[in-house]
Amino acid sequence: MNKVKAYFLEINEELVKKTSWPSWMDLQRSAVVVAVSSVIISLVIFGMDKLISEVLKIVYDLFK
Repeated sequence: MNKVKAYFLEINEELVKKTSWPSWMDLQRSAVVVAVSSVIISLVIFGMDKLISEVLKIVYDLFK
């Protein structure tokens, strides 16, 4: 039982004293970066999908 108690005390000490947490402003900036990156990546994937679809349509039409 002492090992379990010591384990949880170490977890608490690690989270409270040793971990550096980002400020609210840093957290907001990171969220904006993730959101913008997600939109850009989704647009790139959408564009690639459309391009491949059109190329395949052309190829399929050649062999009709």
